[in-house]
Amino acid sequence: MALQITDANFEEIIATDKPVLIDFWAEWCGPCKMIGPIIEELAAERKDAVIGKVDVDNNPELSFKYKVRSIPTVLVLKNGEIVEKKVGGTTKAAYSAMLNSAVNA
Repeated sequence: MALQITDANFEEIIATDKPVLIDFWAEWCGPCKMIGPIIEELAAERKDAVIGKVDVDNNPELSFKYKVRSIPTVLVLKNGEIVEKKVGGTTKAAYSAMLNSAVNA
């Protein structure tokens, strides 16, 4: 299951040597609901990465920090830095490729 990332627990979650995939979403966002199951599948399958979700309505600091203006936005961080970014929904294969690139970097 994808982690619920908040303004409060963010620093603790990204303090890892694994890549961190973060899905910025909102309850009212149709495309977010479409990619939600994909993010959950990746969270269940990938042990080489940390995968979580940020509810933009409840965590404005993170949304501001990463300049998230459209959702869904998916970021991959490595060592706290953005290495991949995708705005809008895409396929599971595309998100896996983002993670593979960060894992192998």
